[in-house]
Amino acid sequence: MDKEQPVEMDSKQPLDETETIHTNPDRRRFIEATPYHHALQRRHFMLFEILPFLGTVFALVLAFYYPPGALEFILFFGLWFISGLGVTLGYHRHVGHRAFKASNFVRGTLIGMGFLGTQGPLISWAATHRLHHSSSDEPDDPHSPNLHGKDLFSRIKGLFHAQVMWMRKHDYPSVSHFVPDLYHDRFIMKLDRYYMKVAIAGLIFPAVVGAFYYQTLIGTLNCFLWGSVIRLFVVDHIIWSINSVLHTTGKRLFETGDESRNGYFISLITLGESFHNNHHAFPGSAFFGLAWYRPDPAYWVLKTLEYFGLVWDIRVPSKQAIKRKLRKKNNEQ
Repeated sequence: MDKEQPVEMDSKQPLDETETIHTNPDRRRFIEATPYHHALQRRHFMLFEILPFLGTVFALVLAFYYPPGALEFILFFGLWFISGLGVTLGYHRHVGHRAFKASNFVRGTLIGMGFLGTQGPLISWAATHRLHHSSSDEPDDPHSPNLHGKDLFSRIKGLFHAQVMWMRKHDYPSVSHFVPDLYHDRFIMKLDRYYMKVAIAGLIFPAVVGAFYYQTLIGTLNCFLWGSVIRLFVVDHIIWSINSVLHTTGKRLFETGDESRNGYFISLITLGESFHNNHHAFPGSAFFGLAWYRPDPAYWVLKTLEYFGLVWDIRVPSKQAIKRKLRKKNNEQ
């Protein structure tokens, strides 16, 4: 399927075509990945997936001898919130789905915050994400946990693939097919070039803060480990759990044609991203919770920005559209 059906939204403005997971069917879906491409994937995988895991193990052992202080926890939780907000608002809701509009300054700020989450370069991330939506839990889905068999071992293998292993080596979705709107957005294309520089600077920043504050080697190291390494490991695995856990278990409020689920239990720590079934039902919506009693902290931030005139044209589905898509026998309380 090259293009999802349009979703009815409450807005005085006409829908952007990207609200429907826009693609260009005249372009091929994939480009041929070369050994060079796969080498880049392995490098990114080692740098931002394997090393944070090893560093987290080291940091937890070190904590028995040199416990982290208040500054380390401030860096951990502060950068967790900043990078997580950048991923969900900058990468996902704005660039991935055009769920709201903003000035280039606000766009750049949110996307720069998202770079700190080390999810990958923006353009390729958006193309891969739209590929996921267009082929969710089908053979072309790059990170479905449901394509490896039904027995216990296969299910575990699928979860491990969706959580982390798919990033080690995967096909490249075509930019001209999946993100033609971004391909012609000069600001986004220029910003994408700074991904690695900002990501590395974000890793160095806690160490610099620790060096100035503690003026000791162990204080600098602890700030780096908690503000960069552990933070990266925790934030990334929380995000990736949406690929794995929430395509396996959870509540389904809407008929979406895939196995996407809602996960109330992690809604706060994912900043609302865990209402994944809601998102697949209404991919162009900036409000993943779709109701006040489903906490979506990123949407609260977005509404605050709207109040100050920093964002506008926030897309939210109408009550009629929501009602129309409800499962006939939904099991959500």
